[in-house]
Amino acid sequence: MAALKLAIGNKNYSSWSMRPWLALRANDIPFVETLIPLYTDDPQDKEQILSFSRAGKVPVLVDGDITVWDSLAIIEYIAERYPEVKLWPDDADARAHARSVCAEMHSGFVALRSECGMNLHRPIRPVALSADAKANIARIEEIWRECRTRHAAKGPFLFGRFGAADAMYAPVVHRFRTYAIEVAPDTKAYMETMMALPAFQEWTRDGLAETLVIAKFEDA
Repeated sequence: MAALKLAIGNKNYSSWSMRPWLALRANDIPFVETLIPLYTDDPQDKEQILSFSRAGKVPVLVDGDITVWDSLAIIEYIAERYPEVKLWPDDADARAHARSVCAEMHSGFVALRSECGMNLHRPIRPVALSADAKANIARIEEIWRECRTRHAAKGPFLFGRFGAADAMYAPVVHRFRTYAIEVAPDTKAYMETMMALPAFQEWTRDGLAETLVIAKFEDA
């Protein structure tokens, strides 16, 4: 059986690429990684992205004749393809909860995304945040707290064991750290759990080793 192929963007900046990459790596699912530099002037980079998906964006997962794009769609595909890794909880109620918080991450928190872009190279320091961004942060803390309160007996991640929800919220851990955002002790404890995950550490090391600088992401 041919290995999965995952096309991703720069690890320093590409929060959307991090999500399915982490879902695969943290569960020891073999795949071939293709890193395509984003926001460059080289037309070959754009053509390479288009060769994976006509949507023209990463991440993209290729499994033989099947192509899946969009982070959440890829995670759903991985969950179906490898049910044994249990990216979604077994319990129907917990599974519905996990899907809901993932969808909320996928479509929401616009202010936090725009004001605290993912940039692993950035020196750790706070920025002035809008009321909307602060509300985003409070809501994320609320989500994490509820998940951990309900599922703490099953393990240290949002639904006990590492799963889709942890992969979807992983870039937020970097954002909270990079922008020195003040968070509650239970939020910090969950962040420490994620930062201790070997796959999370591998992505971070790789991102920090990159040398490509995208000027428009270096203003904050």
